[in-house]
Amino acid sequence: MKALLVSGLAANAAGAGAMLALHARAGLDPMYDVISTYAFHPDGWLLPTSLTLFAVGGVLTAEALRRAGAGRWVVALLVAWSVSMFLIGAFPTDRPGVPLSLSGGIHRYAAFAAFLAMPAAGMLLARTRTRYAKAVRVLSGIALGALVLVVTPYVVRMVGIPLVDGDIPAGLTQRVVVITEIGVLAIVGLSMLRHSAVRAAQRSQGGVSPILA
Repeated sequence: MKALLVSGLAANAAGAGAMLALHARAGLDPMYDVISTYAFHPDGWLLPTSLTLFAVGGVLTAEALRRAGAGRWVVALLVAWSVSMFLIGAFPTDRPGVPLSLSGGIHRYAAFAAFLAMPAAGMLLARTRTRYAKAVRVLSGIALGALVLVVTPYVVRMVGIPLVDGDIPAGLTQRVVVITEIGVLAIVGLSMLRHSAVRAAQRSQGGVSPILA
């Protein structure tokens, strides 16, 4: 299980590095430009690369949780998040002003599924004896709150209420969701890695350590 956790954390770190490199090179406004638009930059290949690495990290962490005895809903939600992250990268969004295409639709709804799945998994994990449960709960709550702000412009426009561009900093709220969700995944991985080391030490001394404690 240690190999799974280390590999998962490494994949997440590499994904974060690719995402930061893309932001540094693109020169877009992180306050209002959503992450999806970075795909149209010359270095846009870093976006699907980053998202795929996050997906790999999520799957590896989910498998580690499964082996540790985590609930099937937690594992299923993490797998759903990972699949959604891969789809977000594999199916780019449409350019501004272009009607919604099949690729753009898959991208949009996969993003919504991912943004919802991780905080749901975090809230379920926070109810167990997972280390740093409070931090997981707080980050999951922030992610859910930011998600409401992310979807608000879409809902407002659907009901026909005009919305002035810039009323809600879409880029900022989206990044809050992404950062907090990657934070949840990292905390879970680090917590389990630490727990694995503690269990190994206790076994060598004849002690017992509860799963996910």
